[in-house]
Amino acid sequence: MVYLSLGSNIGNRLKNIQTAIKLLKEIGFDIIKASSLYETSPWPVRRDKPARQMGSLTGGSLNGLKIKTEQPDFLNLVLKGKTKFSPEELLQEIKQIEKTMGREKTEKWGPRIIDIDILFYEKKFVNTRLLQPSRSPHQRRRRLTSNGLQIPHPQLHKRAFVLIPLKEIAPNLVHPVLKKTVSQMLNDLPARQAGGDDKGSVVLYNKLKEIC
Repeated sequence: MVYLSLGSNIGNRLKNIQTAIKLLKEIGFDIIKASSLYETSPWPVRRDKPARQMGSLTGGSLNGLKIKTEQPDFLNLVLKGKTKFSPEELLQEIKQIEKTMGREKTEKWGPRIIDIDILFYEKKFVNTRLLQPSRSPHQRRRRLTSNGLQIPHPQLHKRAFVLIPLKEIAPNLVHPVLKKTVSQMLNDLPARQAGGDDKGSVVLYNKLKEIC
């Protein structure tokens, strides 16, 4: 089984999600189950501000990275399905869907018309990100590039907006690296943590299954 996370916070968010699902079906992604839709404050949530006030912030930083927090809330959901594609092939298909829908490269964790992440691909562990020399003498000599694929998604265990909808459809799914179920990972997530996520920032938006 393959699990995907979908999110949108530009324009008609619901329509964007529906369009992405339609395009996923067209490439042969067989949807078995879909979570409810959840409305989510931009990630990562600032520790010094309430989650629902994120839209009023001008920005922040995390580990030296500039983060744009002055943006609309996201709609998120998780899909469970099957695909004929390998992990690498599926990533390329997803990138093409995002491009077709008009997604452009912006700042890290910035607003986007659609965002599709591969959370799990069966029990596979995949890491095709490459090490390259750092351009800055103040950074580590080598750094991971942003290109490539990591499965399981390296941030999923830190993100309530992923774990909450994922728990809805697969509470007992076990992370092949952390050896914890989705329910356990969600329970381990603090209500508010520095550089992490805030469970209070994820609100049920729509329980209708007609989304798919």
